[in-house]
Amino acid sequence: MKILGVNCLNHDAAITVIEDQEILFAAHSERYSRKKNDKFLNDAIVNEALSFGTPDKIVYYEKPYLKKSRQLVSGQWSSAFSSHSLPKPYLKKWFDDKVQCIDHHLSHAAAGFLTSTYDEAVVVVIDGIGEWDVCTIWHGAAGRLKKIKSIKYPHSLGLFYSAMTKRIDLKPCEEEYILMGMSAWGTPKHRREMMSDLFDRSDVLKLKHNLHNGVGDYLEGAERFDIAASTQAVTEDVLSSIFSLSKKLIPGVKNLVYMGGVALNCVANSNVAAEMFSNIWIMPSPGDSGSSLGCAAYVSNHKVNWRGPFLGTEIQGEYPVKSVLDAILEKKIAGVASGRAEFGPRALGNRSLLADPRGPDIKDRVNEIKRRQKFRPFAPAVLEEHAKDIFDMPRGSVPYMQFVAKCRRPDLYPAICHVDNTSRVQTVSEKDNPGFYRLITEFYKKTGCPMLLNTSLNIKGQPIVNDEGHAKEFEARYDVPVLS
Repeated sequence: MKILGVNCLNHDAAITVIEDQEILFAAHSERYSRKKNDKFLNDAIVNEALSFGTPDKIVYYEKPYLKKSRQLVSGQWSSAFSSHSLPKPYLKKWFDDKVQCIDHHLSHAAAGFLTSTYDEAVVVVIDGIGEWDVCTIWHGAAGRLKKIKSIKYPHSLGLFYSAMTKRIDLKPCEEEYILMGMSAWGTPKHRREMMSDLFDRSDVLKLKHNLHNGVGDYLEGAERFDIAASTQAVTEDVLSSIFSLSKKLIPGVKNLVYMGGVALNCVANSNVAAEMFSNIWIMPSPGDSGSSLGCAAYVSNHKVNWRGPFLGTEIQGEYPVKSVLDAILEKKIAGVASGRAEFGPRALGNRSLLADPRGPDIKDRVNEIKRRQKFRPFAPAVLEEHAKDIFDMPRGSVPYMQFVAKCRRPDLYPAICHVDNTSRVQTVSEKDNPGFYRLITEFYKKTGCPMLLNTSLNIKGQPIVNDEGHAKEFEARYDVPVLS
């Protein structure tokens, strides 16, 4: 049975192809169209998905009419009455098959639990909005999911975070990660005020106001960094309550599967989730794009084999270890575009901009290339066996940049340390990515440094490089060697 799962018409469109228990393909539409956060499909991604064979079933990641009922209530009249937001007629451009639709939060939950190694788990999904659900708690056991609790729109932690993102003049539903980074530069001096003004503490997650359209000029005159710090602190307070409730509702289970867009908050993952559960699985694409995998996996009716996130377009050939190493040693910065593209928002070595993490000017140089704010640090990709020597690791292996850890020697590695001396660590093992592992190993032999600065091969506001053509364009435009 070959199943094609689809997310589109909202944001971050994606397609996944599953056959039996194997994930054959998973990719983001934006990588092909070159339109950041593209909500539409395109011929290129559909044709690549169909190159793996004609699907027996087409599955959509949410229920469109249930979503329209919420849009009517929330005053989104144009969306509610638009026929262009209905997936079945839209998908007829490419697929003749009947399209099956499943619940939005069920797609999230399935994407996490059915790719995990756990026989039993607490499954928590937190995002902006599904159809009506904004936070759900599930019990995953024996390959099945049972919903235990649901919190409905508009009481959304994701909408709160997006509203505060908009409040500090960032782009909601896209630049929340920048707010997260800004939080370390501020003081959470508005934490109590924000909680009192916006949240009704009579329940685990209840807002006093619908924040779907933002908060206006709330906290007028406050410093942006302090608003960011307060937003992050309040988010962690609420998350702590949600995870505590989930443990009470499903007692005795030590495994957590955590999904939804809020699960991309690696600071909260480290400060809250990692302290409350022994084992955590966050599928590397926990947002809506990952639901293309989840809806397909759910309909397949069994767990799938997660072998890693390298599921997209393939650039063939051996990983260019020597040429990348030589370029980094000479120029300190180089790109790599090799093998299959990563599924998820974070480059993990196959579509990466890499640099020596030790130079005092490296962070500014890479930020200049990527057109990013100068205060923003970069992630380290470190050999797994050396990680504990450099960082206070939250756990032994963190291959997907989902947690942060304190750096023991920020003076030696300034380019990968934030203002609070934390780093969003990626451990690299030979099993995770053999070519990337060999590259860092060779760099270690030459320099004594067992890690590289690793950021996605893109410019701020643009999609990550997908194929060889994009890689050559990047090299020519930004004067950075990109090796394939």
